[in-house]
Amino acid sequence: MKKFFKILGILIATILILIGFLWLYAHEPEPTGKVSPEADRMAEAMMAAVNKPAWDTTHYVHWTFAGRETFLWDRQRNYIDVKWQNKRVLLDINTLSGIAWQEDQKMEGEAAEQLIQKAWAHFCNDSFWLNAVVKADDSGTQRSIVQLDDGREGLKVDYSQGGVTPGDAYVWILDKNKRPVAWKMWVKIIPVGGLEFSWSDWTTLSTGAQIATSHIGPMGVNIAITDLKAGSSWKDMGLSTDPFSALEQKH
Repeated sequence: MKKFFKILGILIATILILIGFLWLYAHEPEPTGKVSPEADRMAEAMMAAVNKPAWDTTHYVHWTFAGRETFLWDRQRNYIDVKWQNKRVLLDINTLSGIAWQEDQKMEGEAAEQLIQKAWAHFCNDSFWLNAVVKADDSGTQRSIVQLDDGREGLKVDYSQGGVTPGDAYVWILDKNKRPVAWKMWVKIIPVGGLEFSWSDWTTLSTGAQIATSHIGPMGVNIAITDLKAGSSWKDMGLSTDPFSALEQKH
């Protein structure tokens, strides 16, 4: 037991040293810009570059986030099937209610509610990384054009509401065609501001929407989107029955 706590102490100390290093050498103050029609037009061009209209009409999408959580999202009914570790949740996004299992055993009461809330948190984060580009004009957002410390121009999107961490801000770096190549983040859950991750390895879904499947950040960390597939019905997803029939019956 003493050896365990010693190892744990070393691990915690290493994490704290790493955070301190990043703060000293990587932290950037959040840039400020003026909300303007020019920024709104840049956001519109960015969303057009990834074919937002095609995304808006995409019914089903399946993906795995960073090798951890796997999702099947019915975007018309706002249902999701979330799987991670030995857990699974069918969630109605409209009501934040659902059905939860752990090790194939259906959970009830507080245990079920905790899994449902965890699934919701996973979805908020992981679906944002899936296609945050099309959320640049969501309700509660403001857009501005900013200059970064290294001289690059960026489109800053501030989120005053939504998800589980309102108040976050992102600066998009765009190519000549207005498609993102990277973003820099100022978010509550990360104490270091301005960390940059790529938006690369773009793929076009069967519906025509474009998705970046690779997000390479500091120290080569890659938040990858894998097992990506879209369709207009659950049959297109290779399923023989409605995967959300249990939610439909619950209603």
